[in-house]
Amino acid sequence: MSLKVKSLKVKSHKSETIHDEKNKIMKKDTSKINSLENEAIYIIREVAAQFEKPVLLFSGGKDSITLVRLAVKAFYPAKVPFPLMHIDTGHNFPETIEFRDRLVKELGLELIVRNVQDSIDAGKVKEESGRYASRNQLQTTTLLDAIEEFKFDACIGGARRDEEKARAKERIFSVRDDFGQWDEKNQRPELFDMLNGQINLGQNVRVFPISNWTELDVWSYIEQENIEIPSIYFAHKRKVFLRDGMIWSAEDEVVYRDDNEEVIEEMVRFRTVGDMSCTAAVLSEASTISKVVEEIRDSTISERGARIDDKRSEAAMEKRKQQGYF
Repeated sequence: MSLKVKSLKVKSHKSETIHDEKNKIMKKDTSKINSLENEAIYIIREVAAQFEKPVLLFSGGKDSITLVRLAVKAFYPAKVPFPLMHIDTGHNFPETIEFRDRLVKELGLELIVRNVQDSIDAGKVKEESGRYASRNQLQTTTLLDAIEEFKFDACIGGARRDEEKARAKERIFSVRDDFGQWDEKNQRPELFDMLNGQINLGQNVRVFPISNWTELDVWSYIEQENIEIPSIYFAHKRKVFLRDGMIWSAEDEVVYRDDNEEVIEEMVRFRTVGDMSCTAAVLSEASTISKVVEEIRDSTISERGARIDDKRSEAAMEKRKQQGYF
């Protein structure tokens, strides 16, 4: 009898120890997230103070949704003093577009939409065809035209340094020349929290307030703030097919599929929600934010691993950035 009681006491002690360790981790994570939030809000306020016509680039994805929450907090109780702009490839997931429209309506935000299809119709870019066709690269031209149209001098984006090695070279205030191009060798040093917004005529700046965040940080912030995000980020039954070891949506006519590529139904979710023609899903049972956070903690693969456009060449992202992409 005494042995049994002793065993129960040991188990109870171990359980309390594990619980205490979890609490310590949670407190540490909360402190880190609060610090990142303060930094991001400071950056967003600096943009409003230093630039005449800023805009927040909005895709309907988790990073840009996080930016919207940060912008709302930065200027509350006043309204966000700059518009949102979405460069719509025409191949977005329907869940993302529905969420985008509902969010801007609920928050009373101004939304500018410019379409890649218009650039194609005008002959400025050529539609790709074939097995790996995508409109993701084509949106660069549409974006640069929109910046020129509205004379935006600062574009706030949701890029993070952990996404892809080319983005790790970015500054928080990243200068683009009058052709919208990025030169990693011609970026200004950023010392401490001194952000230099002075630019020459024709130049503009891309601003990355969550540059120091990771994918896990974003999800932890979404969990902490109880932020609503598109349902496509959570595990759901979906018709898909396999190609090159990746899982593609088969619920639309956008993604090219060979006749011999079998459609199956799987429980999947999307870690990133770019152009559906180049964005693959992952097998998942994570149906809540907390389960997604757990899944990301255990993951050894970057979310960009599900983006086929990053795999076109070793320096695919860097080349697109040099041409004016995000």
